Amino acid sequence: MNAHVVLLTAAITATVGVGVAAQSGSSGSPPPVVGRSVVASNYGIVSASQPLAARAGVQILERGGNAIDAAIAANATIGLMEPTGNGIGGDLFALVYEARTGELHGLNASGWTPAGRTVELLRSKGFDTMPQRGIYSVTVPGVVAGWDAMRDRFGTLPFSELLAPAIFYAEQGFPVSPVIAGGWGRSAQWLAEHPNSRSTFLVGDLAPAAGEVFRNPDLGSSLRRVADHGRDGYYTGPTAEAILQISREQGGTFTAEDLSEFRPEWVTPISTTYRGWTVSEIPPNTQGIAALMMLNLMEQYPLDEYGFHSAEALHVMIEAKKLAYADMLRYVGDPSFSRIPVEQMLSKTLAADRATLIDPAQAACAVEPSHFEGVTNSEGNDTIYLSVIDSEGNIVSLIQSNYSGFGSGLVPPDTGFMLHNRGALFTLEEEQANTLEPRKRPLHTIIPAFMEKDGMQIGFGIMGGWNQAQAHAQFVANIADYGFDIQEALEAGRFTKGSFSGCDVRIEVLIPSAVRDQLTERGHELEERPPRTGGFGYGQAVMGTAEGVHFGASEPRHDGMAIPQGAPVFDRP
Repeated sequence: MNAHVVLLTAAITATVGVGVAAQSGSSGSPPPVVGRSVVASNYGIVSASQPLAARAGVQILERGGNAIDAAIAANATIGLMEPTGNGIGGDLFALVYEARTGELHGLNASGWTPAGRTVELLRSKGFDTMPQRGIYSVTVPGVVAGWDAMRDRFGTLPFSELLAPAIFYAEQGFPVSPVIAGGWGRSAQWLAEHPNSRSTFLVGDLAPAAGEVFRNPDLGSSLRRVADHGRDGYYTGPTAEAILQISREQGGTFTAEDLSEFRPEWVTPISTTYRGWTVSEIPPNTQGIAALMMLNLMEQYPLDEYGFHSAEALHVMIEAKKLAYADMLRYVGDPSFSRIPVEQMLSKTLAADRATLIDPAQAACAVEPSHFEGVTNSEGNDTIYLSVIDSEGNIVSLIQSNYSGFGSGLVPPDTGFMLHNRGALFTLEEEQANTLEPRKRPLHTIIPAFMEKDGMQIGFGIMGGWNQAQAHAQFVANIADYGFDIQEALEAGRFTKGSFSGCDVRIEVLIPSAVRDQLTERGHELEERPPRTGGFGYGQAVMGTAEGVHFGASEPRHDGMAIPQGAPVFDRP
């Protein structure tokens, strides 16, 4: 065995904590049989759900850009290529690991409501609950401001280079990939309801088929304005005026100041420890805290002894999800508007107490949230996630979304992008942490994640509405409890519970039938789904090691790939 193979094997073994060998005596299933190998390189890797978008990021790495530059390029390109889930009409969150300092930075680029939107206004228009589509579901899109903040603080290349791949594909066209084509087709009838969305996203009133070349020159023009003027090319000028125009047409309240005055926020990530790993998420207004609370609850039980995909371990995870989400729904909103008891929610003492509520023999169909003194209450899918590592070991864990489907259903004229419907997650109930208010950010489902231990760093995420926090916790357990590499951890069968009461759970048949029977005996009402179907999220991951070997993974539930940067063999004198 040569030195490189020894190093690669050692790095993968080190990553998994307890190691695969620890499972040999367990009652659980063997490790998943993966459809793809983990990608390894001494240079950079971009993992994304669309290969051409990942390749756009790699092109930036090969031009001398860093992970931040590559993430922006990949995100801009995937916004064109996967409009079902993201685009410059949506929001963005990112975790940026700076290898030089070892520091982790959080970026919250989620937009606020317009100043004129209030509960009273919506009730006067006949709404008893938050509208799920249309202009009143639209908040200020944060993605371009997020790119600008990332590039200004950490980037090395100008927007004219970072957006060049997306602009090229928008104008010249690209072949649509299969999973994206499927989601696009399911939205065709809905897209036809507004003339702007029909002309932008349908070709002859049909969604593009897999392999069909699609062009979006209007989006190319919008991106050119950003390339020329940075954030001002979006939040002022023709693009901003187009957003204001469709707001006026639809009876909305957006003003020029709502757009131009918006700024993203650099935030301190929140974290917990799990089996020796430090796991980090973006703080509220996101659901990331629920993933950390789940891990704190799961840590009270010996999941490694129970075994991978054992009924005992899955039962604990499902019950932990219910407890963690109950607290998240009650207390999480925009921290600028209400006090959110983050420290109390992440307390290991609270987790130990709450874990006693898990009955090992019976599923709970209703759980109560924790009670913290002096805190108000609150109530919350389509998204992309990508991760990048560069040759220096810098990592970007980035997530970006339209929220549900294509978003609000509204395309500003001649812009080529859909406005998201993230405001649909507000509540019209008074005096809740997530009650609609002017210039307020809603509770957010989208979350990037990061974990590190002993010189290893993993940037990861699994998109998909309320699936995300529970999928993150399962990924971490796959690494820390069961010894999987990052590709195995992504491919392993998952459960997801999108509701917030009852005993219903969706579960992939990748989990053995005998285990599913045992879960049913415990009272879980299982909806069994075939492998690789939607609803369980689509994940990517990259990993760096102290030895300088980098790894990338992209799961086969989507079209994506982890693409390594080429060695600089042609740049040598």
